[in-house]
Amino acid sequence: MKSDLQPFDMTRHPISCRWFLKPVAWLIALPGFLRHRPVVTKEGVKGLKPPYLLLGNHNAFFDMKVSAMVTFPHFGNYVVAIDGFIGREGLLRSIGCICKRKFTNDLNVVRHIRYVIQNKGIAAIYPEARYSLCGTTAPLPAALGKLCKMLKVPVVTVICHGHHINHPFWNTKHERNVKHTEVNVKLLLTPEQLAAMSVEEINQALVREFRYDDFKWQYENKVEVACVDRAEGLQKILYQCPNCGKEFEMTASGDTLKCNACGKEWIMDVYGRLSAKEGETEFPHIPDWYEWERDNVRKEVENGTYSTGILPVQVDSLPNAKGYIDLGEGTLCHDMNGFRVELVNADGSKLVMEKPASSLYSCHVEYDYLFKKGDCVDLNTLDDTWYIYPHDCKFSVTKMALATEELYFDHCRKIGKPCPPGIA
Repeated sequence: MKSDLQPFDMTRHPISCRWFLKPVAWLIALPGFLRHRPVVTKEGVKGLKPPYLLLGNHNAFFDMKVSAMVTFPHFGNYVVAIDGFIGREGLLRSIGCICKRKFTNDLNVVRHIRYVIQNKGIAAIYPEARYSLCGTTAPLPAALGKLCKMLKVPVVTVICHGHHINHPFWNTKHERNVKHTEVNVKLLLTPEQLAAMSVEEINQALVREFRYDDFKWQYENKVEVACVDRAEGLQKILYQCPNCGKEFEMTASGDTLKCNACGKEWIMDVYGRLSAKEGETEFPHIPDWYEWERDNVRKEVENGTYSTGILPVQVDSLPNAKGYIDLGEGTLCHDMNGFRVELVNADGSKLVMEKPASSLYSCHVEYDYLFKKGDCVDLNTLDDTWYIYPHDCKFSVTKMALATEELYFDHCRKIGKPCPPGIA
């Protein structure tokens, strides 16, 4: 049992991808690359060789396949979340992956990135640290500009368009068979530019480059998603009705989104636009609905009233890559103070996970996670990750994610600290 609880070894330096695994990785990436026929534009990267820092936006697993193809014949060392290592730690270490627990300040990861750069490799990071919930930019870590400046190597960005449309995070049952995506590969900052810029200026440059909106891109490029279930799962991110204001009453089926409280329905067309069956269409553009929800959460935070109340939860632990450990039942409260999760062991002892609002600029959530076990929020220490599943209550992990960001932004504004770049 002790070995099952032994934390993942975060201190081992990454290696370069084993030579015999590189062709395998490229062969795995190639079919998807050909199927979606991405239009790749490159700016300033002709003849560029490692070492350099590669930064990409994150909408689907396909992002990593695209990055593997556009950096060919070189291969990057990718920062990967702990759950990606489950059952395949040896393989991921052999291809050079660097393990990270989401939204933690882990100096080991910084050391590993420096090690990769010192050994003339490509350090590949998805700085949003999660799949985008609705195909738009998530907050970037405030320390990203500092990391770029410290490494003193070229910063290359890989910004993809269409990956969220093809495989949205709120419904990962199947890909949408999108036949056309876009990839912009750009030498964003040279070592000379980094040396001349402040950390704030570097962060501003990164924010400008990371501005994207997959639903806007889909509509402007008339990219069709004709599958009959294209709206299923949309209630995961659009949890509040703009007609009656009720929360957690939205359902979706086929191409239709519905509020069970007032009965209003919206149809999602093949270009990702919403239209009301009757009456006003409040938000034809899905990200506008999502940001309206954010605005409402922000008002709760500013009024000091935000709280989920005490929710019943089941919790799994992931101390290492051997698999999840059932910690049992407990309670979760997310309020103005942050997250607090309490569990009681079989022997009567109490386990507590607390994450003050001032310690998290964002959080990671999952929908229908772990063989449809349910929606969850995961909270991390440097040695463990708890996957927390509310049940038998009305809730939205999307609202928790938005509230985590707004609570942190509110904290920053009150103490005069710069907010994380990208959203606030």
